[in-house]
Amino acid sequence: MPHKNDIQVALISGGTSGIGFATAELLLKEGWCVVINGRNEKEGQKAKLKLRRISAKVKFAQGDVSKVSDCQRIVQHTVESFGGISALVTAAGYYEEELLSEVTEAAFDEMFGTNVKGTVFLCQAALPFIQRSKGSIVTVSSDAGLQGNVACSVYGASKGAVVSFTKSLSLEMAPHGVRVNCVCPGDVDTSLVDKQIAQSNQNIEEAKEEMGQHYPLGRIAKPSEIGEVIAFLLSQKASFVTGAAWTIDGGLTSW
Repeated sequence: MPHKNDIQVALISGGTSGIGFATAELLLKEGWCVVINGRNEKEGQKAKLKLRRISAKVKFAQGDVSKVSDCQRIVQHTVESFGGISALVTAAGYYEEELLSEVTEAAFDEMFGTNVKGTVFLCQAALPFIQRSKGSIVTVSSDAGLQGNVACSVYGASKGAVVSFTKSLSLEMAPHGVRVNCVCPGDVDTSLVDKQIAQSNQNIEEAKEEMGQHYPLGRIAKPSEIGEVIAFLLSQKASFVTGAAWTIDGGLTSW
């Protein structure tokens, strides 16, 4: 059995559903130890039990990444559980469509608190351990972080900040042998999309089909399709990739 510090350990924020959960599944199948994070204890324990069907090497760390103290606690929990951190995936995200005229200070703070502050301070807390393991970070941005989307000015600004942060951090970390990349998905078939559709009182399956028509490939993504790219970026197969913003959007940003 390898020494604790030699095993591959991934911390995934937003790991209880969607892209984060799909990434956890893939990494566990590859033999990684994984800590999933989420705000809801009940949902987290449920997700952990599902992932246990793949591997026992999974734990759940409850916490709200928009709070710096929680970021530090989540990282500490990971280190105490598995002895270090070799990869961080910041998949915790908040999405809301709103015209700028309707945006409140509270809504702005929630959006930037999770999407930007959560990304920045989880990276800050994990960096000493990732530097030690010469590991890798993958942040999760969006197509909206690269181009404008209607009624998404604040969301787009938060995801644009993630892209810029990732590129800057990659330069800071390159001398330490740490790679930092981000993925920029379009719409993904997750509970977040279901919630978004439900708010508009549309039929979920019909709405997803209609959503897919905006994409050159004619459909929206599955969470596992984003997870596969994240897993690749964390692996040694991507050993010369850093500071990159990978579009995984079925051609959306190429229209």
